[in-house]
Amino acid sequence: MTHTWKTLFATSMAICAVSSSVALAADLPGKGITVQPVQSTTPEETFQTLIVNKAMQALGYTVKPTKEVDYNVAYTSIAAGDATYMAVNWTPLHDGKYAKAGGDKKFYRKGELVSGAAQGYLIDKKTAEKYHISNIAQLKDPKLAKLFDSDGDGKANLSGCNPGWGCEGVIEHQLDAYGLRKTVEHDQGQYSAIIANTITRYKKGKPIFYYTWTPYWVSGVLVPGKDVVWLEVPFSALPGDRSDVDTKLPNGKNYGFQMNSMKIAANKQFAADNPAAAKLFAIMKININDISAENMMMAQGHNSQRDMESHANGWIKAHQKLFDSWIKQAKAAAK
Repeated sequence: MTHTWKTLFATSMAICAVSSSVALAADLPGKGITVQPVQSTTPEETFQTLIVNKAMQALGYTVKPTKEVDYNVAYTSIAAGDATYMAVNWTPLHDGKYAKAGGDKKFYRKGELVSGAAQGYLIDKKTAEKYHISNIAQLKDPKLAKLFDSDGDGKANLSGCNPGWGCEGVIEHQLDAYGLRKTVEHDQGQYSAIIANTITRYKKGKPIFYYTWTPYWVSGVLVPGKDVVWLEVPFSALPGDRSDVDTKLPNGKNYGFQMNSMKIAANKQFAADNPAAAKLFAIMKININDISAENMMMAQGHNSQRDMESHANGWIKAHQKLFDSWIKQAKAAAK
């Protein structure tokens, strides 16, 4: 008789445990819903995308592997509902792409995942100090421009921006606005290869002239203020709808580009149907320096998919209380 009661008790406890587990899973707002994240083909944007993906998984969503596509394709895919979200909506750099794909009518975009992203032109500090170069307009002087000539045509070679990224349009506009067409050549192609050649030139003691942005590993190798210096521009000059925007910073410096943030851009209907995900997208924040540090690890060879997964998991573990608070708030929004 005693054995029978023990068996019944053990069985009932097992049933309760399974029931609790099922109930817990049912409590997750994303259960049974599959999402498709997208990002650009720039691998250094994988880290923040993975953290967002893992937060979505913690809410119960089934997250498909991230698709890497051109930015324009990312926006049109999300707007059409073929993709769910991207964690790398650069604002205001991508405002034109965002608007063209439908803007606020098609997208849900609240909060800032990453803030304080700078971009602009830099040259090596040694050349800047020797020739007193502090403004890009000085390169209208053929003698100064020739210092940065790497292909023998007498023009300064600017290590520039990939077509389709958005920054290339600003650079092309500014080369005209500042009268630099005759003395500066905008080198475009695969940025990672171009900047690698630039760094090699620097290590050989040769002058360098390049465009970059943060967060990115380049500023960890060529450290502004130590190895290189930012160049100012003579006046604000942005293309299209931003033609009247003043790019001067609060400290009076003008590097030609607005400070950017990275936001999560999601399909608007998905966000409306999924208040937990919408809340998560609005409150997540990642320190820009953490992304730069992870990008540096990638530049040092730790750049496999397994490495990047490990980097994201390590960041979450180091910021567990913050991560858990996101999940808690997102769950509460679903009730």
